[in-house]
Amino acid sequence: MGKVLRRWWPLFVLPCALSFTFGFIIPFVQGAYLSFCEFKVINKAKFVGLSNYVAAFQDEQFVHAFWLTALFALVVTVLVNAIALAIALALTRSRLGGTNVFRTVFFMPNLIGGIVLGYIWNILINAVLSVAGQQLLALNTTAGFWGLVILTLWQQVGYMMIIYIAGLQSIPSDYLEAAKVDGATAWQTLWKVKIPNLMPTITICLFLTITNGFKLFDQNLALTGGDPNHMSELLALNIYNTFYSRVGAKWMGIGQAKAVIFCVLVIAIALVQLKITKSKEVQQ
Repeated sequence: MGKVLRRWWPLFVLPCALSFTFGFIIPFVQGAYLSFCEFKVINKAKFVGLSNYVAAFQDEQFVHAFWLTALFALVVTVLVNAIALAIALALTRSRLGGTNVFRTVFFMPNLIGGIVLGYIWNILINAVLSVAGQQLLALNTTAGFWGLVILTLWQQVGYMMIIYIAGLQSIPSDYLEAAKVDGATAWQTLWKVKIPNLMPTITICLFLTITNGFKLFDQNLALTGGDPNHMSELLALNIYNTFYSRVGAKWMGIGQAKAVIFCVLVIAIALVQLKITKSKEVQQ
């Protein structure tokens, strides 16, 4: 069997390799090249060097969207993981009944599409908190920001909770029993036993929440649309609006440059986070 696999493995790898090449590598390389061009259609691109990148960093809306997205990702990462871990700890207690029902209820919002969630919360928030008959989210930047935070928490907490529950259930019972015998309190058991053994799980959850926070698009589009005056516009929506809403061939190139900057930024942050958290993991 081993000889057969060594002989024919290229045949099995080929479909996946072709799909990855045509679906990711070629579009990525083409997109990187177009970020240095001015174009309306990709087969008539004019090379303009670094001018698109210069224009992107000089765009005040892009700079504002960058810092707003960084703040949003930080807030969402902390809150999602703290709340998800707290719920997971509560649902893994042996004395708590009906845990499967609670898990299902918390996880269900993750099954709803981001666009649908955005419109649902837009209706809920504006119906309850309207100002002089006008929509609050279209008038107040702070309300738009926290509306996005609440929506993201409602959608992602249940998913991260499931991952944390799996991590908690994988901790060897011998560790918990030894801590109990040694007289450790619940708080000491959490910080000295559970958290260190949860580091692989925390690494995964932090990676997902950080990248999801930076990449948030459809919820931003449906909930606030960037109002008022692009002040609640996150990076992904800013790139979309630059590419499709601004008139002129140069803006497509600038939008492409912003997309490349955005891609490099997310990859760099994710790699740093993975390196930091993986260094904290312990071997069981």
